[in-house]
Amino acid sequence: MAIRLNEIDEAFGRLREEGSTALIPFLTIGDPDLDTSVDIIAALEQAGADMIELGVPYSDPLADGPVIQRASERALAGGRVTLADCIQVAENARNAGVKLPFILFSYYNPVLQYGLDRFFELVTAKGISGLIIPDLPIEEDAELRARAEAANIHLIPLVAPTSNDRVTRISAKARGFVYCVSSLGVTGVRSDFHQGIDEFLATVRRATDTPIAVGFGISSREQVERFGKQADGVIVGSAIVRKIEEALPLLKSPGTKQEGLAQIRDFVRELKG
Repeated sequence: MAIRLNEIDEAFGRLREEGSTALIPFLTIGDPDLDTSVDIIAALEQAGADMIELGVPYSDPLADGPVIQRASERALAGGRVTLADCIQVAENARNAGVKLPFILFSYYNPVLQYGLDRFFELVTAKGISGLIIPDLPIEEDAELRARAEAANIHLIPLVAPTSNDRVTRISAKARGFVYCVSSLGVTGVRSDFHQGIDEFLATVRRATDTPIAVGFGISSREQVERFGKQADGVIVGSAIVRKIEEALPLLKSPGTKQEGLAQIRDFVRELKG
């Protein structure tokens, strides 16, 4: 029996034919609540997003800056949002008509606590196409990688500016795309990026035929265009989460929810161009 093509690969293939760059928004699931997360996902698709990172809120998000930390705090304060809840949001969005590939972004501890067998049963059943686990180094990812490949789910590595040897080793194992960290430190909106970013991206490009996507700090159409010339995809996280934060008073009221969703949709549409 033929193995189905992963939805992330399908999306990059289509974009390559169109000569386009993937826009990959990140949002924290459960901020402000699970049902609104489904509505935001639909708004992101309507705005032109090509795939979406679904962030699992975590109490100690080491790779995340203050904007995403606040979103995690809000999601966890509103009721215990679990790993399973976040994955269920993907299915709920599918049932609402969303067709984009979903990438689950989670720290490793919630996955271990849930149990790898149960976890892969769930992500397979709920239509998750990719996994990003920022605190799982390549030296320790063999078991998770083997399980992901058996399930036809891409384990997407993060690679930061470091030695060429390490960049090459990480990139060579990549599936789906290589998540290239544009700046040292945690996530957050930036006006300046790592000084050697262009050579870094060129090194990653030489190391793999897998698509590369740039994230950490990208927040404007100009930055999307700048990195879109060098990469196959651009990831926007903190800027979108901050836009959601600004729209919270509207999103929390049934009478103004659509206005809040429209503000998020317009911002992402501007990023997409």
